[in-house]
Amino acid sequence: MLLALFYSRDGGEWRFCVHNEGEPIPEEELPRIWGQFYRVDKARTRESGGTGIGLAIVKQILELHGSRFEAHNERGGVSFTFTLPAAE
Repeated sequence: MLLALFYSRDGGEWRFCVHNEGEPIPEEELPRIWGQFYRVDKARTRESGGTGIGLAIVKQILELHGSRFEAHNERGGVSFTFTLPAAE
C-alpha cells in the first residue's frame, strides 16, 4: 500500500489530501466509513488487522478543529481530503 500526501494553502486554511493506493471503497459504503467500528470488509477479523476505529477518531479530531473532510474514490485508490485553519 502506497500513501501520498498533497497539501495547499487557500486563504485562511490548509487543504490536505492523502491518497491511499489500492482497492476503491464501494460508493454506498463511503458515507459509513467514519463511524465507530465500521469496516468495509466484514469478513476481516480483528486479528487480521484493523478495529474500525481509526477513521472515527480522525473524524472527531477534525470536527474539533472545524475541518471539512471527505473520502472519494479515484483511479488507483481512495483519497481522503480535509481542511485545517491556517495559523495567523
